[in-house]
Amino acid sequence: MLLQPLGHLSVNRGSGTESIPSGTTPVSSPRTTETPLGRSLKNRRPDLNGALVVDKPLGISSAAACNAVRRRTGGAKVGHAGTLDPLATGVLVICLGTATKSIATIQATAKRYAAEVDLSAFTTTDDAEGEREEISVPAPPSHEDVQQACARFLGEIDQRPPIYSAVHIDGKRAYDLARKGDLVERPAAKRVRIDSIDITAYDWPVASLDIRCGKGVYIRSLARDLGEALGTGGTLTSLRRTAVGEYTIERATPLDDLPEASGGWTPEMLAPIGG
Repeated sequence: MLLQPLGHLSVNRGSGTESIPSGTTPVSSPRTTETPLGRSLKNRRPDLNGALVVDKPLGISSAAACNAVRRRTGGAKVGHAGTLDPLATGVLVICLGTATKSIATIQATAKRYAAEVDLSAFTTTDDAEGEREEISVPAPPSHEDVQQACARFLGEIDQRPPIYSAVHIDGKRAYDLARKGDLVERPAAKRVRIDSIDITAYDWPVASLDIRCGKGVYIRSLARDLGEALGTGGTLTSLRRTAVGEYTIERATPLDDLPEASGGWTPEMLAPIGG
C-alpha cells in the first residue's frame, strides 16, 4: 500500500523546515494546487485521498517531488507536509485530495534526522553548498567533548536560522536578500525544541548524529552552532529525514518506484482518512 492513513496522528510541536532555493515553485496551500503563474489547478483525481510517504531523492526540491506525484497521478490535488532541502533526502509526506486538510496536523508532529557534521570548516550556507572556510584547531575535540556540546542544545532553545533560509525579513526571503548582497542583518532567532541528539559515530572531523526535534528546527543551524560551541567549524554535509511523526523511512516509497501512469493509481491503493 502506497498511501498511509491519517486517522491516528499523535500531535506534537514539531515540523522541521529548511529553505527553498530560488527558482523552485512553492507548493500551494493545503486547499489548492497552483501553477508557477499562481493559477489554481483543477483536482483531476478526486478519487485519490490519503498521505503518500515518499523517500525524497537527493537533488530535487520538495515542490518538484509534489509536481512529480501530481503528474504521475494524472492531476491529483497535492501538497507536502514539511519541506526538505534539495541536498536532503528521506521522508517527505505528500498529501493528496481531502488529506491536504491534515497538512498542518502532520507538520506539527515531531521529526527525526540522521545528520553528518563536518567540524573542520564553516560555510556561508551552513551546508556543503556554500563557500568553505577552514578552521584550524590545536587538537580535535574528544567524543565526550562533542557529547557535552550537543547537550547544550537540548530542550527549548533560541536558534538563529541560516542566512540562506526561507524566513522573511521585511517581507522578503532571507535567501533572496543574501544572494543579492542586500542582507544587512541576520534573521532573528526563533524558539525551537530539540528533544535528543545522539552521536552514532565520530571520526574527526565528522560527527554523525541522530536528532529528534520539534517544528521549525534548522539542522544546518544546529551544525553551525555545535561547531561554535566546540571552538571548531560546523557544516552540515549530509541530512536524511527518517521520520515525520508516525511516518517513518521504513514506510516510505522511493519517488522513482511510484506508478508512472495515472492508470496505476486506484482508490484501492489508498488508506481512507480516519481508517
